[in-house]
Amino acid sequence: MESYIVMAISVCVLILLTVIHIIMKSEHPVRSAIFSLLPGPAAVICINLFSEITSVAVPVSPLTLAVSAVLGIPGVTAMLIVQRIL
Repeated sequence: MESYIVMAISVCVLILLTVIHIIMKSEHPVRSAIFSLLPGPAAVICINLFSEITSVAVPVSPLTLAVSAVLGIPGVTAMLIVQRIL
């Protein structure tokens, strides 16, 4: 595998472990997980609902949903910026 792919996977795993650690430290881990993981995929769905009006869309795939769930709104914003750059 290319070194940048290994590095990207390592960063994603580190972020995921950090999120899991933060969620498990809370008093209600299930409720905390639901409320922290939902805004990202909800933003992807909202962006796709209004894609005809705004001409901006993020393809819905397991990868984009995972990125948006783990990184939230900043992750969705980063995907939009990368999409516009490329």
